[in-house]
Amino acid sequence: MEVSIYLWMMNRIKLFIACFLISGVAVAQTAPPTSLVSIAQNLKKLDVLGSVLYVAAHPDDENTRLLAYLAQEKHYRTGYLSLTRGDGGQNLLGNDQGELLGMIRTQELLAARRVDGAEQFFTRANDFGFSKGPDETLRIWDREKVLSDVVWVIRKFRPDVIICRFPTTGEGGHGHHTASAILAQEAFKAAADPNRFPEQLKYVQTWQAKRLLWNTFNFGTVNTTSTDQFNINVGVYNPILGEGYGEMAAESRSNHKTQGFGSPRQRGDAYEYFKTILGDAPQTDLMDGINTSWTRVKGGESISDEIGRIRKDFDIDHLERSVPALLKLHEKVAKVPDEYWQKQKTKELNDLIAACAGLWFEAYTAAAEYALGDQMNIRSQVISRYGLNIALDKLTVLQPADGFGSDSGVFMEQIARYALTLENKDKTIPVNALQTYSADCTASKITQPYWLESPHSIGTYQINNEGNVGNPENPDAPTVEFDFLIDGVALEYDRKLDYKYGDPIRGDVYQPVEITPPVTANIKDKNYIFNSTLPQTVQITLNSFTKSTGSIRIKPMPGWKVEPDKIDFDGKNKGDEWTAAFTVSPVSNQPQVTTLQAIVTANGKDFMMGIQHIKYEHIPYLTLFPPAQAKLIDVDLKIAGKKIGYIPGAGDLVPDALKQVGYDVHILSENEIMNGDLSGYDAIVTGVRAYNVNPRLAVEQPKLLEYVKNGGNLLIQYNNNNGLVTKNIGPYPFSVVNRRVTDEEAKVTVTDPQNPVLNYPNVISDADFNGWVQERGLYYVSDIDSKYSAPLKMKDPGESENNGALIVGNYGQGRFVYTSLAFFRQLPAGVPGAYRLFVNLLSKPKTQQP
Repeated sequence: MEVSIYLWMMNRIKLFIACFLISGVAVAQTAPPTSLVSIAQNLKKLDVLGSVLYVAAHPDDENTRLLAYLAQEKHYRTGYLSLTRGDGGQNLLGNDQGELLGMIRTQELLAARRVDGAEQFFTRANDFGFSKGPDETLRIWDREKVLSDVVWVIRKFRPDVIICRFPTTGEGGHGHHTASAILAQEAFKAAADPNRFPEQLKYVQTWQAKRLLWNTFNFGTVNTTSTDQFNINVGVYNPILGEGYGEMAAESRSNHKTQGFGSPRQRGDAYEYFKTILGDAPQTDLMDGINTSWTRVKGGESISDEIGRIRKDFDIDHLERSVPALLKLHEKVAKVPDEYWQKQKTKELNDLIAACAGLWFEAYTAAAEYALGDQMNIRSQVISRYGLNIALDKLTVLQPADGFGSDSGVFMEQIARYALTLENKDKTIPVNALQTYSADCTASKITQPYWLESPHSIGTYQINNEGNVGNPENPDAPTVEFDFLIDGVALEYDRKLDYKYGDPIRGDVYQPVEITPPVTANIKDKNYIFNSTLPQTVQITLNSFTKSTGSIRIKPMPGWKVEPDKIDFDGKNKGDEWTAAFTVSPVSNQPQVTTLQAIVTANGKDFMMGIQHIKYEHIPYLTLFPPAQAKLIDVDLKIAGKKIGYIPGAGDLVPDALKQVGYDVHILSENEIMNGDLSGYDAIVTGVRAYNVNPRLAVEQPKLLEYVKNGGNLLIQYNNNNGLVTKNIGPYPFSVVNRRVTDEEAKVTVTDPQNPVLNYPNVISDADFNGWVQERGLYYVSDIDSKYSAPLKMKDPGESENNGALIVGNYGQGRFVYTSLAFFRQLPAGVPGAYRLFVNLLSKPKTQQP
């Protein structure tokens, strides 16, 4: 019968289905997959008791081919622990950076795991940008805290084998990479030590993995593999899935779209190599010395035989005939004393029983968002397709008990249970008739991502509830618990509570339900630049998510005057939007940078949150509630010129920053570049990575250089050395190389103090390089033609001086500037000196001669 399943799959299942139906929840629905593909795979997995945890630093570091092989071919419980969420990377799809990019890349990882079948975990570590060594990384991350997170994940996941992507010896190239291996090695021992992080042992047990391996690699010019290393052929073909693991890996990896990591499918043999770091070395199998059968647990001796009989008797035309045997097996598994495997296998069995019974169920809210404390209308739907003896015993909503989150240091947040009334007295579900149950429940906690609930340091997020550590998303998100009786056997299931709507193009669309403050306040600009005592208007957009009455005010700030003191509002309803305007002016002795905080009093309570939506086609619709804040920047800033042409790159917020300063910024089209009169622009600027992502720049470049030759000022921001659409970026030669200065406090030495870019219209001093964030610059230039001047030098500790951060050259009547300084980070962060220097790069003195 198993052979017939295979043939049926091959003839009737299209290959792309596997990408969505493997051991995970599809983006389009909250119910797990129920196809024959998933049932066949999960029946195999039910008979395997083994687990592997893969550890690395970032999204896209993981070996997706190996993960897919372990999860789908060997059927181990497989996880990927990414120490960070990739917050410090670049975004090729939009302007979202930092925390927002971390949220996007979290979803990209979850999408990848839905393809390869592994699970996803994180620590509290923040990706603060490129790091050249592990010492810096571990210092900024807070080594002990992040180590405790790795230990926590190991103790909860209980892997038999741990695999590192990178070594501790630095071949991974990035300080984060090396640090991830160091922490994995330390955690391998610490997880088994009851004296390490004993506060965790109230909730988990110590755990000793059998071995720690390094998955060696051959990246570019770095080959760490050798023929004497233990190896596995992971390029095999899976006939149930209809593809090999190189194909599946490409699909998984291509979810890292913000990083431009689309990958071609690979087919045929492919070997992964391993070096043993700690524990017993494998000889013939990754799990040498580890019992991965049911005999590893007491009371499991006969379970494997029963699973074998279920698979043998499985009828692809009558899935429901397997349900009685699965229910008997469920009773046996429930008696297994090993709590970990009993829990894992019970969940797998529950999903198999529902799939074979034709039982489908989900829960939705009637609206996309609700204000804290309001009633959510919940619609739960159930259908029993085969008419088995199934009754819905009860429905329960699970939510946090505390509406404002937990204090820092709390390990487990209390979950409140709200029973929903079932109107039908007869709880038996009729055959193939969709049943809908409606009820109301109070929205109890704002749905802020748990790692963004509190302000955080550069290196680590502040986790208020330590029990949340490891989870990719909020584990306390509103959930509906379905309790069924199937042939008298009680089975419990959870479904995430989402909002679902029909889209005329995409069909059913699911998005997380938002629980919001009653009123949010979004300040129009992130930064307000004051270069005189003249007042500025701070405009705030308010949105009401319920009936609300109250006021908005600005928290008092030393050295600043705000008028009026507050602005009242009354009679607002859900969906209302309005604006409030305050006049802010410097008075005296104000700090150079001041945080402006808006406070909304709504229905008697204070809230200090805005609302921000993140929307990309390849991920779910995301919402967060950032602080209702802006920066007031008092800076001695002189402006020369007015009109700026901007050519967008991979996404940055520099145009917004320039508009705040007072420039008239116009986004240039190709037609304007090729056929328009560019002489009216005081400067033209290209966005970050423009020469990587805009292939038309190869055609437009001669026109831009002609603009310079005729007296224009062209400013090129950094580009990656790989994938340049043209090597002739400047009028004279130079090379873009993979060199950077990651220490944002690195000393900057001026080598050409008379250079106009350091003197007009602002005289640049050492103070202008104070307060920079994340890094000085990236992808510096080398092989610089003598016709350019390079007025700045800088270096990271232990390295030689680098003069490739800024080059300036006169060409014809104009000026060409190329800068690798990270202005795309500094200007949105409100760094005063970065504004002064960037304005200089935009400003060509009228007296400049060729």
